[in-house]
Amino acid sequence: MKILLIDGTIIGSKTGVILEQVKVYIEQLDGELDLEIMKLADFDHQFVDGRPLEDYNEDMRRLVSQFELADGYILATPIFQGSIPGVLKNAFDLLHPRTMRYKPVSIVANGGTNQHYLVVENQLKPILNYFRCLVTPNYVYTHSSHFGENNEIIDEDVHERLHELARVFIQYAARGKELLKEKN
Repeated sequence: MKILLIDGTIIGSKTGVILEQVKVYIEQLDGELDLEIMKLADFDHQFVDGRPLEDYNEDMRRLVSQFELADGYILATPIFQGSIPGVLKNAFDLLHPRTMRYKPVSIVANGGTNQHYLVVENQLKPILNYFRCLVTPNYVYTHSSHFGENNEIIDEDVHERLHELARVFIQYAARGKELLKEKN
């Protein structure tokens, strides 16, 4: 199974650090999954305005293709000004509603205040529910205090929660694979 680990921002490094750690935990638990980190910062983005996909640049078409080819997703996002980054919402706006259907998604997020975890509940989960994803119930929210001077994760509780997120994601990935087989 192809799992896309998405760094949902074009600035900062904490989401990438979290994704790398989740990748390590998934690999420890299930070495069979094909894991790929995709950084939105590596794409030349265009505003999504409703035109056909073929009218967007090559990077935007490649972004859609990577989403379509994936069997599951680990989604990492910072919380800026009480919201997900615009570049992440723009990427979602480009996807067909069936692109992520019945595919597992786990969420990791980080922000500057403890209350920003609510963005996951009030903004991100509704978007993923619209796509009819299999959203794992145990997302992990981190705060800047969970990181050391070099942006390494220093909080043991965060490590434990990320490991558990990886474990649950693997179970959801197996179920998602069954659902997609049954559908076809």
